[in-house]
Amino acid sequence: MSKNIFLITGGSGFIGSYLSNYIHLLQLGEIYIVDKEKPPKYINKNIFYKKIDILNLESLEKFICSVKPNYIFHLAARTDLRGNSLESYKNNIVGTENIIKCTKKVKSIKRIIFASSMLVCKVGYKPKNEFDYCPSNFYGMSKVIMEKLIRKESLKYSWCIVRPTSIWGPGFKEPYKNFFNLILQKKYFHIGNKKTLKTYGYIGNIAHQLIELITKEGKLINRKTFYLGDNSKYNIREWADEISKLSISGEIKTLPPKLVFILSLIGTLLNKFKIKIPLTLFRFKNMTTDNILDLEPIKKVSQKLPFNREDAIKLTLKWILNEMKYDSYNEFKKLMRTNSKIIFRKSP
Repeated sequence: MSKNIFLITGGSGFIGSYLSNYIHLLQLGEIYIVDKEKPPKYINKNIFYKKIDILNLESLEKFICSVKPNYIFHLAARTDLRGNSLESYKNNIVGTENIIKCTKKVKSIKRIIFASSMLVCKVGYKPKNEFDYCPSNFYGMSKVIMEKLIRKESLKYSWCIVRPTSIWGPGFKEPYKNFFNLILQKKYFHIGNKKTLKTYGYIGNIAHQLIELITKEGKLINRKTFYLGDNSKYNIREWADEISKLSISGEIKTLPPKLVFILSLIGTLLNKFKIKIPLTLFRFKNMTTDNILDLEPIKKVSQKLPFNREDAIKLTLKWILNEMKYDSYNEFKKLMRTNSKIIFRKSP
């Protein structure tokens, strides 16, 4: 029986690198990753890496046609919010067009997972359905265009669109790594007594959900859109207190909302003069605005998640405190383990 072949674009990124190792642990098949950046040091040596910019159609097509993947996770994208035009995010638009062009030339494709973003709608906006958009920045706009161009294509293989929520865990970077570091450095504070609720997701659970979207029956997945995140919503105050308690950082102080607003206003003004201050009006609004997203579709596909939040926090703190140690696959692999039982499935 031939092995399934997986291709992950953006395989050097946070989600892509974790996912590739996760697939390897599950022994689901051969894994190829493409990225214009260097591969992480903790990628398993049996995972094949190829340096390719997805904007280079010729190189991408040649590679995909030679590998003949069965399953593709298209994760490659520019994800920061600093771009000042749609042209800044051509990776998200043209890159996706290139993936579609290439996959039309191979008959091996069974399913593709296209990664979009929750920011196709601004924070706090509740879309009426998956076709209702309200982006507030060029990054979100680029993902809206991406989703629309996927849906207009007549693709012969099964596909779905995923919108990762706020994803955190070992290997993460800004802004969520900063959130943990501020708590560890005792620089984080609560804003009044407001209960801010958000949808977040631990990286181990997101990798699990992505695998479920590959292994489950096509009619449950095809042409659908899924937000990815942990099953329960986060009370940010409670989450921060949990992190503080598990890291023995002491009690988190609470500041009056008016004072924090004034400080964020000052931070915004200083940033205009290129004086970098983490607290801005944008950050203040984000910290005080609920953002609860509809996870019911993914819950129907992936009901039980392997990591609870306490275990996830402990693993993340361990990674932060020993980050330089986790340069090898064997060390990083330990962070994927949990007290919960992970079911090793047969190849899809």
